[in-house]
Amino acid sequence: MIRYSAPVVLTCGDGFPIVRDGVVDVLPSGRLGYVGAAATAPRHEGPVQILSGLLMPGMVNTHCHTPMAPLRGLGGDLPLLSWLQDVMWPAEAQLTAEDVRAAMTAGAVELLRTGCTTSVEMYFFTDAVLSAVDAVGSRVVLTPGILAAPGWDRLGSWEELRDDVSARIDADGRVFGEHDRFELGYGPHSAYTLSPAALESIAAEAQARGALMHVHVAESAQEDTAVRASHGSVPALLDSLGALSGRVLAAHSVQLSAEDLALYAARDVAVAHCPGSNAKLAAGVAPVRSLRAAGVRVGLGTDGPASGDDLDLWHQARLAALFARIREDDAAALTAADVLLMATRDGAAAIDRPDLGVLEEGRWADMVHVDLEDQAFVDPSDDAQLISNLVWAGGSRLVQDVWVAGRLVVEDGEPVLVDAARTRADLRDIAARLH
Repeated sequence: MIRYSAPVVLTCGDGFPIVRDGVVDVLPSGRLGYVGAAATAPRHEGPVQILSGLLMPGMVNTHCHTPMAPLRGLGGDLPLLSWLQDVMWPAEAQLTAEDVRAAMTAGAVELLRTGCTTSVEMYFFTDAVLSAVDAVGSRVVLTPGILAAPGWDRLGSWEELRDDVSARIDADGRVFGEHDRFELGYGPHSAYTLSPAALESIAAEAQARGALMHVHVAESAQEDTAVRASHGSVPALLDSLGALSGRVLAAHSVQLSAEDLALYAARDVAVAHCPGSNAKLAAGVAPVRSLRAAGVRVGLGTDGPASGDDLDLWHQARLAALFARIREDDAAALTAADVLLMATRDGAAAIDRPDLGVLEEGRWADMVHVDLEDQAFVDPSDDAQLISNLVWAGGSRLVQDVWVAGRLVVEDGEPVLVDAARTRADLRDIAARLH
């Protein structure tokens, strides 16, 4: 067992405790043992690592398409549907499995450097994504994309894509790999790329296996005009198909009515809030405060780097708070503590992972070490000031070290298991071919 000692331990647990002069014990299994004040810690005779800064849980990115990293900058001033159909899909048609592996490797490094240890990915070439995550040492909930849209039949029909996920789960389990670092779910793209029959069938497969169904819902007003005309809303359509039962993660959920909010709450649907991507694509601002007030689980997502761009969940946390304050005309609509929890504990809850997102005994030791010496912290001895400065003035640039299941994967800002320069070069080679 290794004991980590830090001036501040931010557990992100119930009550949002800020532990001064804290210790965190990491067991040989990669899970957490004692977490709390050094003064009340059990006797320890093993190695102790003294940290100079703040120790907090690894962040959970609840919605991403990380392998789109080579497509950054394409169609940057277009609304959602034009951006997707006229720019993204033609470019993605050129990506090979090896491209996806290289892009996911580079993107996973970028995520880890910001303190994000788990990402919920919707993408294709399942083996390539898993291989990349394995190499980098991060954690993934992979919901392979399933859609029926022009040009995408090259990957197989929606039935074949669905059946591939089912076969993998049946063979290997839903959660698998060392330290449970891989989880498989289903990624039906949306109600505008799949028929009602397809959505109903995919949802049934997911429910039968207790798997996460991760789907784009009501991202922009333009995408679902026909669905609104026929069913009132996308959530209403999904509910009529029985597709809101089980574990459902609704990405975006910007264009929601009061009835939709109530439906989410009644069906225990979780939401992945992506404020940066929604703003860039002029999709709107999701009703986050209303969702949270209704008891809906809400995590944060960067979306893919072709629309969210920077893969920085700290940036999304700040945007979420800023947009909520503007939408609600209330400077306390979302506080610094609120959005930090949305990036950690609430994100883990949104994907039904009670083993992540909080530093507490029994969970995986996914941890982030943050520099407290930076001038962003004007008075780190004051609890309120510490959290305010951490979220509003600090963020990803202060991340020093990162562990996943107790294994060091970022040290002094650099990845430990892969060559950052090589991953960057590979990414740029792909981008040069596509742009």
